[in-house]
Amino acid sequence: MAFDFKKELKEFYLPSNKPEIVTVPKANFLVVEGKGNPNEVDGEYQKAMQLLYGIAFTLKMSYKTDYKIEGYFEYVVPPLEGLWWIGDYKEFDYTDKDKLNWISMIRLPDFIRESDFNWAVNEATHKKKQDFSKVKLFSYDEGLCVQCMHIGSYDDEPKTIAALKKHAQENNYAVNTDGTRYHHEIYLSDPRKAKPEQLKTVIRLPIK
Repeated sequence: MAFDFKKELKEFYLPSNKPEIVTVPKANFLVVEGKGNPNEVDGEYQKAMQLLYGIAFTLKMSYKTDYKIEGYFEYVVPPLEGLWWIGDYKEFDYTDKDKLNWISMIRLPDFIRESDFNWAVNEATHKKKQDFSKVKLFSYDEGLCVQCMHIGSYDDEPKTIAALKKHAQENNYAVNTDGTRYHHEIYLSDPRKAKPEQLKTVIRLPIK
């Protein structure tokens, strides 16, 4: 059976809807960085997702090619994730999405090396006749965070964020977004298929 991050790492991908303090270990990601409204049709964010999934699935399906990745085992491509901020790494305003900065990302298995990533970019570029140069490797050491599952519309997230901040404060922590650690979301639902009130999103805030 293929390795599934959501099932094997439930603490980080399937938390409860009650805030909790966790220490998130260092992990590697495919990322595309950009700015602007993620809801813009054919906008920068939508294009970034296409690029990320193009490389993610090239790596996943590498075992069917002549290129062999050392230590490879079959796995499910992890869910889309995002780091978000505005201005000088401040929390963003949900009412003005045009000002959003974001890093869209997909987690990689630990066996993926830089040479494997470079192969995947070249392979996807050749096969899809598309420029994948915006996709980068990113190692993120997230550390101490407060998180929970948010169920509902993305625009309703401020209520959940307020609960996360309250829980952190009650445990003598403060939110710490500083340009190396960010507001983090993991998208477990497809907004094209799920109703807004049924969307499942992990929301995670770095704390100190």
